[in-house]
Amino acid sequence: MKNFLKSGFILPLIVILAVALVIYKVKSKPPIEHDKLQFPTRTVEVINIKKIPFRSRAIAYGNVEPDVILTVRTEVSGKISYIHPALKKGASLPKDTVVLRIEPTSYQFSLEQSQAVLESSLSSLKQLEIEEKTTQHSYDLVKKNLSTEKKQLKRLLDIRKKNMISQSDVDIEEQKVLQLLQQLEDLNGKLAAYKSRTKATQAQIKQSKTQLAQSQDILGRTEIRLPFNSRIGKVSVEKGEYISTGSILFEALGTQAVEINAQLPVKQFYPLMVNLDNHSINLEDPDELQSKFAKLRLQANVSLVGYDSDFAHWKGKLLRISESIDPQRDTIGLVVAVSHPYKNIIPGKRPPLLNGMYASVEFYTPARKRIVIPRKAIHQGRVYIANNANQLEIRPVNILFMQGNLVIIDDGLKEGEQLIINDVIPVMQGLPIKTIHALEYEKSLATIALADNLQQGAVQKDIRGAK
Repeated sequence: MKNFLKSGFILPLIVILAVALVIYKVKSKPPIEHDKLQFPTRTVEVINIKKIPFRSRAIAYGNVEPDVILTVRTEVSGKISYIHPALKKGASLPKDTVVLRIEPTSYQFSLEQSQAVLESSLSSLKQLEIEEKTTQHSYDLVKKNLSTEKKQLKRLLDIRKKNMISQSDVDIEEQKVLQLLQQLEDLNGKLAAYKSRTKATQAQIKQSKTQLAQSQDILGRTEIRLPFNSRIGKVSVEKGEYISTGSILFEALGTQAVEINAQLPVKQFYPLMVNLDNHSINLEDPDELQSKFAKLRLQANVSLVGYDSDFAHWKGKLLRISESIDPQRDTIGLVVAVSHPYKNIIPGKRPPLLNGMYASVEFYTPARKRIVIPRKAIHQGRVYIANNANQLEIRPVNILFMQGNLVIIDDGLKEGEQLIINDVIPVMQGLPIKTIHALEYEKSLATIALADNLQQGAVQKDIRGAK
């Protein structure tokens, strides 16, 4: 019995002590250390966001045309008596070269006849002037004699009153006075007639001079001279052929300048107009339109397609813009002029700009500072920014326009921030990152943004390949 009690007391005691020991061990054990769960740090390439000089550029294509195409027509009829030996298609002839003559004989006769009529009219006028001068002298003399005879008649009348002379003497003197009055009246009528005849003769002389000038002009039209330095197009006549007025003789193409109606996609036209800064344009006012486009100061480089652009390029000048859009190609025409297209020719490398050649025209604006980033940094209208806490920040941006592999940002980025230019997978807001400054890439971006002419090899490397 005592053994049973003893064993019943000891066993619970042992259990209690064991439980207390376990609780003590648990309580006194240090807490378990847990590892923090987070994404690993990503290494990314960044460039500094800043405004850099940028040129808006666009490339258009079109065919070369002479700025002047003259279809020469005859202004008189007749047989062709002379054709210049070099008047052939493709030949080049200088200004004022006599290239063609029409038989002038009949027109020479007309000229000589007009000269004879004019000389006759001039002679008649001279004769009238001499007669008028003589008549005027006679008029003055008769007038003087009349004055003397009137005095004599008055004196005789006074004597007759005293009965010192007979009436017949008075009558004789009166008859003299009447005769002189009649002569004076006749001479006065002649003088008045001379004035009328002189005006008629002067009018005839004027008409004769006009006819002479017309004859000289018509005679001059029998000789065809080139009005400018020309390349000859199609020649439509032969020597000895009789031609009527208005017949086509040949085509003359100007060599001082050529024009290119370059077709530019409408969507590429907008970046060239950005420098107007939302200013409105009144297309009904040609002066305002001209001043607005002058403000753009667009420059144009012309290159021949298929030739080495390092040699076959020219400076162009924008003249005008087409009045309408090509609905089939959705393009707008920009007419560019190139001066002296036949100068500095290098055989095999730099040909002249000939009619019909296919050319590209690169338009670009003056450099203007803008925020420019590579296209590959855009992710569905958003960019990745490395913030000051070395974390990735996803931010939407407002795109002004895109040009090739460059994107011009209007809003959403500030100078001094760091733009991530490579892909990040996975991407999330607040992702820890480690940045590497892509300095060479940043320099390449600035170089391409400012390049004057991609076609001339200023910068040929794609921005996507820059490191």
